[in-house]
Amino acid sequence: MEQIINIGTFQLMAAYVFILILLLMVRGRRIGYEKEIILAAARMTIQLILVGYILTFIFDQEHVLLTISVFVVMEAFAIQNIFSRVKSRIPLRLKKIVALSMILGTSVSLGYFLVVVINLQPWYEAQYFIPIAGMIIGNSMTGVSLGVERLISGMKNKREQVEGALMLGATPKMAAQSIVNDAFAAAILPTINSMVGMGIVFLPGMMTGQILSGVSPLTAIEYQIAIMLGILGSVSLTVFMLVQLGYKAFFNERSQLELPGGDG
Repeated sequence: MEQIINIGTFQLMAAYVFILILLLMVRGRRIGYEKEIILAAARMTIQLILVGYILTFIFDQEHVLLTISVFVVMEAFAIQNIFSRVKSRIPLRLKKIVALSMILGTSVSLGYFLVVVINLQPWYEAQYFIPIAGMIIGNSMTGVSLGVERLISGMKNKREQVEGALMLGATPKMAAQSIVNDAFAAAILPTINSMVGMGIVFLPGMMTGQILSGVSPLTAIEYQIAIMLGILGSVSLTVFMLVQLGYKAFFNERSQLELPGGDG
């Protein structure tokens, strides 16, 4: 394989012409979105440069506490991002279940992937641990966000159906079964769709990055297949825990439906 082509400062700056083109389009159409585009481009640039220096430092130190610290920060940011993404008010009890599902689901999936699938030694080697943790946590975050949104909207939209089932003697689990199933299906659908189109409609970022850095396409494909299966496992596990525990947050100790905002 040929060596990687280094991108110089001038070449990198030349890529910003795409931002200029977008700004001209937005300004020409009077859409009024220039400020958001400039801020997004500036944030992306600054954040990635900072991350580059931070990762270089962590990779050089190769210390287990540094790697775990990065994992904790990733988890905290992901959980906070879920709370801010969901438009509906999330009950405190459901927030705790979201945090529990994310921490347990991603930790188990990541540990299994690092130790069993790729046999990483030591398991905390930052060069592998951090990128893989980022992909697993990021995709799980998206799945859990969708699951929470659908769980809350399902409980609100099907309130009469749930209360009717409760009055007929159904348990909360039985009354909320269809809502739980709908939330689970909606949350894992983006991951399933991504797998279906992969390799034909688009090349995933991880595989593209490896190929550009000189890795054999066959090796890149092996890693991509493994990481996609790891992501699917993590998303499935976190969302499953969320919906199986989360529906209970809408019922009180007397099995009565209680919706956020006192609508129950």
